[in-house]
Amino acid sequence: MDSAERPDPGRRPPLPPPGRTLPFISKLKLFYLLSILVLLLAISFSVSKTDHFKKLFLRLTLSPYPSFLKKLLNLLHPFTVINSQKQTSRNPIYTAPYCVLWMAPFLSGGGYSSEAWSYILALHDYSMRKNSSFRLKIEQHGDLENLEFWEGLPLEMRNLAIQLHQTQCRLNETVVVCHSEPGAWYPPLFETLPCPPIGYGHFRAVVGRTMFETDRVNDEHVKRCNLLDFIWVPTDFHVKTFTESGVDPLKTLKIVQPVDLEFFDPLKYEQLDFGSIGNLVMGSPSHGSNLGKQFVFLSIFKWEYRKGWDVLLQSYLKEFSGAEDVALYLLTNPYHSDRDFGNKIVEYVENSDLEEPKDGWAPVYVIDEHIAQVDMPRLYKAANAFVLPSRGEGWGRPVVEAMAMTLPVIATNWSGPTEFMTEDNSYPLPVDSMSEVTEGPFKGHLWAEPSVNKLQMLMRHVMRNHEEAKARGKQARDDMMSSFSPEVVAGIVNDHIERIIDHTQ
Repeated sequence: MDSAERPDPGRRPPLPPPGRTLPFISKLKLFYLLSILVLLLAISFSVSKTDHFKKLFLRLTLSPYPSFLKKLLNLLHPFTVINSQKQTSRNPIYTAPYCVLWMAPFLSGGGYSSEAWSYILALHDYSMRKNSSFRLKIEQHGDLENLEFWEGLPLEMRNLAIQLHQTQCRLNETVVVCHSEPGAWYPPLFETLPCPPIGYGHFRAVVGRTMFETDRVNDEHVKRCNLLDFIWVPTDFHVKTFTESGVDPLKTLKIVQPVDLEFFDPLKYEQLDFGSIGNLVMGSPSHGSNLGKQFVFLSIFKWEYRKGWDVLLQSYLKEFSGAEDVALYLLTNPYHSDRDFGNKIVEYVENSDLEEPKDGWAPVYVIDEHIAQVDMPRLYKAANAFVLPSRGEGWGRPVVEAMAMTLPVIATNWSGPTEFMTEDNSYPLPVDSMSEVTEGPFKGHLWAEPSVNKLQMLMRHVMRNHEEAKARGKQARDDMMSSFSPEVVAGIVNDHIERIIDHTQ
């Protein structure tokens, strides 16, 4: 997860809470409104397909802007919302008395976004089978909207998002879930829609869902956690670090994250063609009989030091050479940086003590283009192993997704992944030492330094021991099904929300 992220400057100011109308809207004269409508309709055919318009529409999709503005945009772009009025319920007569307002970066992509979606999808499916005592409502919160991410979601997810955003809730019957880093909670430390949207004391209960990638929680965030009624964290590791940092242990509860095993099912997909998406930045491409027969290591991460890309490059380039049928593919995206990943890698290698083998460097490819969510299973399917020597993870979303796809996984044996990685279902990477975070909001905290030498050995071992690695990958999916399936986790979350409602009546 990406709890350490800070939003870029220039965020829009906080918006009014759901159900409230911006005061200037009600004061506009009828003729003025009609003038605006005519103007917008007149230019609709020329602008409705532009990225600017799409981003404006996306910004309004799950935000508490007045419905008037949304209706105008629907007139301009009538096919953007498809089947949004369709309600799917096992019992259309039954109406749940309470509401859960889940506020998260649903439109943004990234760790918190993916996790929030996994909960919402699981809870929605769960409610289709059982009459829960609460309805779901979702709202964008905590990060900027990402048009590419939204358009890459399956259509049914986009329709569900719009449907759930339209749920009507009463304040005193609503449990709010603030799913983000605590700096976005009320009052926010940066410009974002705060959560809860109108402060504390108005709702039945407020739950914070968050996590950290270091050995502790800073004082400001401890204070914010203790303002809420409950704090959900994903692992035993976080229960320990949060409570030892000062978060009330009576409020702190472990709620693991589900993985969509139906979506990440290796039997459903053909593999993606790496040759069509990867850019070679080190070594030489395979030729002739080797083409398409490499053993492919895949890693997925944001470009930041915490993710251990330097550890991965050291281990891979030390262990392998251009004479071997091996390749490393890095799917990455910027984190407070530009997209010049190829030059960053070359510069890092040139400034390191790495020596080029006589047969040349083993090939390293960068995938820096957006891969739509619907294509992610095909990407995992194309790899032979997944590797992420991170210095700290809140959960490790790509690790879990790779395990669901039966890939053998090598990842650091510290922080979030310790909740689901074992010697039977993966290859836990030992830690050499703990090091101090030297910059950023968590300066002075500690995180892990994964072993370069052990990573070399594990990558070679996985490449040579195909049957063993395949067996661990199969066990990984079995473990995901037994402990982290949407049905299992939805039951846990549903039961806890039911208890919150019961105890606050």
